Amino acid sequence: MLPAPAIRGLYRTDARARAAYAEAAGIYRIIPAAVAIPADADDLVALVNWAAATRTALVPRGAGSAMGGGNVGDGVIVDLAGLRGNGITIAPEKRSAVTGAAVTLLELNQAAAPYQLRLPPDPSSGRWATLGGMISTNAAGARTVRYGSVRPWLQAVEIITADGERTRIARGAPLPAVEAVRRFTEEAAPAIAAAAPLIRQRFPHTRKNSSGYALDAYLRSGELLDLLIGSEGTLAFITAAEWRLDRVPGHQAALRIALASMDRFAEVMAALLPHRPAAAELLDRTFLDLVADRLPADAAAAAHGAEAIVLVELEGDDTAVLRRTTEQLSAALAALGGRVETAADEAEANRLWELRHAASPILAGLPETRRSLQVIEDGCVPVARVGDYIRFVRAAAAARGLAVVIFGHAGDGHIHVNLLPELARAGWEQEVAALLDEVTGEIVRVGGTPSGEHGDGRLRAGLLGRVYGGGITELFRRIKTAFDPRGILNPGVIVPDGAPPVSRLKAGGGAAALPPDIAAALRDIERTGGYATPRLALADGAASVA
Repeated sequence: MLPAPAIRGLYRTDARARAAYAEAAGIYRIIPAAVAIPADADDLVALVNWAAATRTALVPRGAGSAMGGGNVGDGVIVDLAGLRGNGITIAPEKRSAVTGAAVTLLELNQAAAPYQLRLPPDPSSGRWATLGGMISTNAAGARTVRYGSVRPWLQAVEIITADGERTRIARGAPLPAVEAVRRFTEEAAPAIAAAAPLIRQRFPHTRKNSSGYALDAYLRSGELLDLLIGSEGTLAFITAAEWRLDRVPGHQAALRIALASMDRFAEVMAALLPHRPAAAELLDRTFLDLVADRLPADAAAAAHGAEAIVLVELEGDDTAVLRRTTEQLSAALAALGGRVETAADEAEANRLWELRHAASPILAGLPETRRSLQVIEDGCVPVARVGDYIRFVRAAAAARGLAVVIFGHAGDGHIHVNLLPELARAGWEQEVAALLDEVTGEIVRVGGTPSGEHGDGRLRAGLLGRVYGGGITELFRRIKTAFDPRGILNPGVIVPDGAPPVSRLKAGGGAAALPPDIAAALRDIERTGGYATPRLALADGAASVA
């Protein structure tokens, strides 16, 4: 057994602490070697130096709500809950904020609200998602269609490199003189520049992409910051961040469009997107069937006979402009065969959008014999191919006897798919793995990406050769080696380690054994979205879910 690192924070190797960190959101259950909770950034430096000396893998972790498996692993889980720094500093005159990495999106937006400011990216996990975690996956959400992902809102990060050096990377600023940056500049940057035509050819031409290292964004901006965004803790630890903020619009309006057929979906989006909606969400027939028995009368009427429903949110400060836009869109979408309902204020808009949230309690309440698994859950395709992609997923899943629930961010072509396998059925794991392989082939064929906003994690790392080709994935390896020559930062994430993606699952007969009370508490966190719960509370017997 390795000697414990000399840190002021916690370091635990007991079975209960390790079990409490064996799961996160997503499909995996992997019992780590140990758990570390550094007291602060200086403590994290000491831990990184220890890991470098002992060649020990470190797995960074925020709230544990990311779904790709980048927050679990065999090494030492590094719970970054202590990295709050000085908390949150708002500069309203600059519309900016500085935060610690462990601050949540909800906390930042609550601090910014008195100044009528916000950070617009809005992942559904925003109540508990840490800002460091959001940077690590280039998180997005429903508002991405108008405001983009995390990337355009991030101005700077403070990091700790795999060499144990603390530094700051900022837009428009000279690069710091640290070893990781020197190696990158000398060993990886020239290769990226030489491969520019290949990068432009092979990177997906989708509205969102959180898969691989963002070579395309780096080429456009020339900013190293853009490579760190979405790197999932494989290049450095993020300890603090500086953000641009945006004004909170004064008014909302909404539309609910029932589509009799997905054949007109691309035309509907073509009519909608020029009006810059704040959100445009898609609820597929599989979603509508799941929630059918729980819908209020007006939502049930909207869903009747529809192959899909599109929910649209509009934002602005001028109510007259919003009203005209709503009327124009309603007429245009009705002409395309949609049944359109409108809402002119926030209360009515919330009523139309209630349908979007109806599935969560149903999926959370599934019996143990049928689990909701996020395997092909983050594909993003060109908007014009959404209808084809959804029908492909439905047919491929049905051919393998797998039920699916499909919804997503319509305006970005970003589709979430929840698989609902019957765990008592022999061979379900092989069918899930085969479906992942088949759907990945379709994503590549239509020019999409396997991850629109959740990152690759362990789940999708092995797929990137098919998406990008060998030349690009070799660049990924060069970048990883330049920043992390000893391979201690989140190995197996983005750059694969050869492990099968559908393995070491939290569900099914092959799942690793955990103490029953901890297994039950982790399941409760999954059901209720209790990701703010400190996991050591589970290990030490205080297992109430936050």
